[in-house]
Amino acid sequence: MRLVLAIGGNALLHRGEIPDAKTQVARLALVAPALAALAAEHEVVIVHGNGPQVGLLAMETGNDSSLTSPYPLWDLVAESQGLIGFWLQEALGHAGLAKDVVVLVSRTLVEPTDPRLLEPTKFVGSLYDESSAHALAKKHDWTIAADGPGWRRVVPSPLPIRVLESAQAISLLDAGVTVVLAGGGGVPVVPDEPGFRGIEAIVDKDYVAARVAVDIDAQMLVILTDVPGVMSNFGTPNQELLKTLKIQDIEGNRYPDGSIGPKVWAAADFVTASGGRALIGSLDNLDAIMNGKSGTEILGSGSTAP
Repeated sequence: MRLVLAIGGNALLHRGEIPDAKTQVARLALVAPALAALAAEHEVVIVHGNGPQVGLLAMETGNDSSLTSPYPLWDLVAESQGLIGFWLQEALGHAGLAKDVVVLVSRTLVEPTDPRLLEPTKFVGSLYDESSAHALAKKHDWTIAADGPGWRRVVPSPLPIRVLESAQAISLLDAGVTVVLAGGGGVPVVPDEPGFRGIEAIVDKDYVAARVAVDIDAQMLVILTDVPGVMSNFGTPNQELLKTLKIQDIEGNRYPDGSIGPKVWAAADFVTASGGRALIGSLDNLDAIMNGKSGTEILGSGSTAP
């Protein structure tokens, strides 16, 4: 089976954690055996997020007095692709995966007139208290927003049209290689004849993973994050994991753009476009998700739970 795994940046670095590399490497080491077992049996593409990591890189370059100007977000997305991709290569190798793992520096084509470029919604970087967040926003000319118990930077997040390296990913899959593609949602680019140019944005990795899954004819999309799945009454004492969620029941419900929303809508887009299966759950519970014992499955119209 050909499948796409979308691993959130917050799944590697939980909210409020110090963004040390060792923390993220250790978390990957814990889940690597399950990832490796899946990659050994199936054709797997991994699309990872980079919200906490690219925010850290942006903070570092913004505070570097030796620079005349900070590095742009599109460059930092490419940098995070190499960083997290390398961690994945190392983790899968140490977990015993015999297949080669190739990390593709990937570009995601977006529409230059996408209205989402004017409305920052994508959280990046660390969680701050409100006063610290406002001070940083003033210093760095950021847009900030509340994210649960704290505040974070938000940046524009246009919808993906296609990942430019998808054809190369298919060739590698056909050759028996596990592929890390469109890390951080891919470097966002727009046409700039005769090629492309990067733009100041972060493409949401869940929407990109769904686009990739359709374009490479995957049968399954698995979105892995830092929560058990989609919750009813989220954030209340009565919250409860939904084992299944039908697309028709998503309509009319509000799912926040900065958290579970893109996961739900991306999964629904994939199911609608491909007829495949889409699952959402915690990275720590990958085995249970694949066995139907954890997570939420998004079902198409007229579907019933398997």
